[in-house]
Amino acid sequence: MSWREIDQSDLAWVEAFLREHMQSSMFFLSNLVEHGLNSQAVRAMRIWALGDGRKGLFALSNGGMILMQAPDATEDDWRAAAELCKGRALIGCLGEGDQVAAFFAATGLGERPMSLNEREPGYRLDLALMVMPECDGFALVPLDETHRALAITWRAVYHGEVLGTPEHKCVEIAARDIAGCIERDSHRILLKDGVPVAMTGFNATLPDTVQIGGVFTPSEARGQGLARRALALHLQEARDEGVTTAILFAANEAAARAYEAIGFQRDGTFSLMLFADEEEMV
Repeated sequence: MSWREIDQSDLAWVEAFLREHMQSSMFFLSNLVEHGLNSQAVRAMRIWALGDGRKGLFALSNGGMILMQAPDATEDDWRAAAELCKGRALIGCLGEGDQVAAFFAATGLGERPMSLNEREPGYRLDLALMVMPECDGFALVPLDETHRALAITWRAVYHGEVLGTPEHKCVEIAARDIAGCIERDSHRILLKDGVPVAMTGFNATLPDTVQIGGVFTPSEARGQGLARRALALHLQEARDEGVTTAILFAANEAAARAYEAIGFQRDGTFSLMLFADEEEMV
C-alpha cells in the first residue's frame, strides 16, 4: 500500500476512523477538530491515509510531532511513512504503543537520543461510573493569574520528573505551558482549606471525551489522595457539561493507583517519545 495526503473530502471518514480507536487517538483527533487542515497553528497537521481502503492514518504537525493511527500498517508502510518526514525537524512521536514500536523499529528513529521514551498503560472511565472520593474541605478552582507563578513552579518540576526536560529548559517551557493552560481554561488547582495543594488538567478535549494530562502534586504533599480528589472534581465538572468518557495514561504505579481508586479501568498502551534535540529527518 501507499500513503496519500487527505483533503477536505476525507474528513468525515477520518474522524470516524479515529473515533473507532479513541483510546490512542485523542491527541490526533482533538488537533484535527480544533485546527482542521492547512492551518498554520503549531499543532495543526498534514495527514496521510494508508491506501484506498481506509486502513490507517499518519500525521506530522507543524511543530514537528509525528502522530499515527494505523493498526494494519506493515514494516514497508512504516518505512514509506518515514519518507514523508524527510527534510522536517522532528521533536517526537506519539501513538498506540505497538504501532510506535513498529514504526521506530522499521525506520531507525529509535536510535536517536531521547529526552523521553515512555510506554504507559492506558485507562478509560465511563463518567457515570466514577467513584467520588470524600472531598469535604477541598475546592477546585480554575488555573488563572492568581496561581500562575505557583503553577509554573509545579509544571517545571513536572517537566523534570515526568517528561525528562533538561533542567535549564524546565522553567521556560513550563511558563509557556501554563500560559496555554490559562488561555484554554484546561487546568484546575485543588485547594485544601484554601491552600493550593495539587493541579489537574485536560490535554485533549472533545464534546463527549476528555484526556487527562498534567496531574501534579508537590512532593511534600504526596500520599494523601490529593491527585484523585483533584481529578475527580474536575471530571465531575466535565460530566456536568456533557462529557461521558475520560481517557488517560499512567506515568507510574502511584498515579495508576490514584486513577483506579476512582474507577478507571486498564485499556491499551500509549507511547510518547521526545527527541533530545530537533533534527531533520534525512
